Amino acid sequence: MKGKETEGAKYRDYFDWSEKLATCPSHRLLAMRRGEDEGFLRIGIAPEEDVAVADLERIFVTGYGESAEQVRLALKDGYKRLLQPAIETEFRNASKEKADLEAIRVFAENLRQLLLSAPLGEQRVLGIDPGFRTGCKVVVLDANGNLLHNTAIYPHEPKRQVFESQSVIENLADKFQIEAIAVGNGTAGRETMDFLQKIKFRQPVEMFQVNEAGASIYSASEVAREEFPTEDITVRGAVSIGRRLMDPLAELVKIDPKSIGVGQYQHDVNQTLLKDSLDRTVESCVNAVGINLNTASKHLLTYISGLGPGLAQNIVAFRAENGAFRRRADLKKVPRLGDKAFEQCAGFLRIRSADNPLDNTAVHPERYALVEQMAKDLGCTVSDLVADRSLRQKIDLQRYAKGDVGLPTLQDILKELEKPGLDPRGTAQPFEFGNVHSIEDLAPGMVLPGIVTNITNFGVFVDIGVKAGGLVHVSQLTDKFVKNPADVVKLNQQVMVRVLEVDLERKRVALTMRGV
Repeated sequence: MKGKETEGAKYRDYFDWSEKLATCPSHRLLAMRRGEDEGFLRIGIAPEEDVAVADLERIFVTGYGESAEQVRLALKDGYKRLLQPAIETEFRNASKEKADLEAIRVFAENLRQLLLSAPLGEQRVLGIDPGFRTGCKVVVLDANGNLLHNTAIYPHEPKRQVFESQSVIENLADKFQIEAIAVGNGTAGRETMDFLQKIKFRQPVEMFQVNEAGASIYSASEVAREEFPTEDITVRGAVSIGRRLMDPLAELVKIDPKSIGVGQYQHDVNQTLLKDSLDRTVESCVNAVGINLNTASKHLLTYISGLGPGLAQNIVAFRAENGAFRRRADLKKVPRLGDKAFEQCAGFLRIRSADNPLDNTAVHPERYALVEQMAKDLGCTVSDLVADRSLRQKIDLQRYAKGDVGLPTLQDILKELEKPGLDPRGTAQPFEFGNVHSIEDLAPGMVLPGIVTNITNFGVFVDIGVKAGGLVHVSQLTDKFVKNPADVVKLNQQVMVRVLEVDLERKRVALTMRGV
């Protein structure tokens, strides 16, 4: 659009751009459409007019003379006024639908990886929501994520109470026997990490920079108000950061996935299709990991197969009134949780210190009798079977394969007995950025550690510790041809990158992983 060159500088790449619609990737199409919606670009989708008119003339202009000339004039007018706009409308809609489906697929895959990020586990954590002028909000969480204490420190400008802030952190770490510290990666995140790393703790304390995207959305949500009705928004945000380190899945399901900050152009696609896809992804992840029945929030329980908001609330209320569940079978005592719901949900719920070790596995209660028969045939208990690998190796699976229990089911049961309660996500690992704090500190050729924060079809965004995220274009991931960046890297993966180019005007950093 003329006169919008400066204001729409971020769309500069498309100011004079033309390509075949059939080969235009979804992210480029959605970027151009967004530029058009914002009033910076004007887009046309049509065949070359001369070629299109020539094709039509071959079909409809069959003679010569004045009559043929009138048909030719009518044809040109009909094409320009009616047919070409109709073609554009049809192909705009068809290409948008195709681009939406691809963008939704990318977003769903990113969300799956984010939800399945490695958790720290049940440890005592200090959660910090960093800030300059307003200070850093500090919360203490017990091993189950319960809020024990909150305060604020001001280690940065303008107050710069470094000694006082250090004393507060040291006292909290000693008093509550803190094992890990989670710091948000937003404003003052790097500065807060630098401040904490200078503190000499009496006991080992691991430090983690946590992606806080969407924490503010959670802070103001109905879920947060229900959990912490008497706390202010800043406290809730710090709690969310701490809990994200302990269990990303349990915390992130409370936030609208669109606010988490992964994916490409998620606000521009069909919102109904996007919501359906993301809901399915969240439910799939929750059921794949399984959740702790005695610590899961009402919101997390709603994603378990067979449970909805009503039953989830009943489980939480029953737990609050009667104490922790000791057996899966006690779920049947929960009001309105019938046999059908129990059959659907039981296999996805875990009880960590259950009386029956099978209650901490994905083995469904309807298969308990089968495992007990295996143990009886070997002359041992189920606990012995779980603890002793040599006993499990003696099991002849063919002997128990009958009816609706096939070999694949028996093999799955055996895998669960080998690793009861094992979290398939692994364990969170600490990470340190290089000695850079702003985009002005960067120079081409620098090699830096980073964390993958987003994966798109055109490349990978990597956090290297400066406010601007760096982009590794798909062509810069490896020396080989890469069709899908997700085949090369995963979300939250720690990588080494080299700086290729720094665009200070547009706050863009081009990176490469080739030869690093």
